[in-house]
Amino acid sequence: MSRATTKRAATKRAATKRAATKRAAPAGTLVYVGPTLPADEVRALLPGVTVMPPAAVGDILRAAHQRGVKRIAIIDGYFERMAAVWHKEILVAIERGVEVWGASSMGALRAAELAPFGMRGVGVIYDRYRRGTLVADDEVAVAHLPAEVGYRAVSDALVNIRYALELAIAKRLVSRQTATELLARAKATFYRDRSWAALVAGIPKLAGWQRPDRKADDARLLLRKLRAPRKPTRRKLRVPRTWALRQLESLML
Repeated sequence: MSRATTKRAATKRAATKRAATKRAAPAGTLVYVGPTLPADEVRALLPGVTVMPPAAVGDILRAAHQRGVKRIAIIDGYFERMAAVWHKEILVAIERGVEVWGASSMGALRAAELAPFGMRGVGVIYDRYRRGTLVADDEVAVAHLPAEVGYRAVSDALVNIRYALELAIAKRLVSRQTATELLARAKATFYRDRSWAALVAGIPKLAGWQRPDRKADDARLLLRKLRAPRKPTRRKLRVPRTWALRQLESLML
């Protein structure tokens, strides 16, 4: 191989490395995720990211005080078997200069609630919460298995059922009246027992249809957004240290 060829190859390798670096997550990006998207897919979509389990109370507060953490993305979060992530701890993270993003599930819910204070939301579910067309937090709730089996969901989120029925109407797979009846039945079912398969059993066009997963799609959209180069911004915010927040800080820090 000639010296010129070697030089061109080295230049190409360097360019490829620079491009890969630009696509990778900046150092200090944490993504809290569980049943919405497999951890391996998160790492593939956002190289260099640190994948965390679903967020619970205190997790974001602790992360915000860790050295080197620059961005936090919340997709999934606990809410029943342990306390949900507090609004105030997210605000503390923003106060400390950490970018906080949310989508899909608990992240979409918190982002819609805290958008005026600087939390950033992504996706259809976030937009609907922000506009008020979605209001109930059980829209995004699912039952899932533990970490040892990848947090696999064992029920279907109402928001996914709702979105699938809207699309099915548009594709003329089902009438609006039937879709309305199915949605009402899903809403009346406890979140742990919601099942698309059980809901549409006996409706061949829906039973055999490859329905969309809106929560997963929104999570992927968030990860692509985080991968794109952008100038970091800092929101000026002062969070009052209430008694409850001071107690949480004393426990977590």
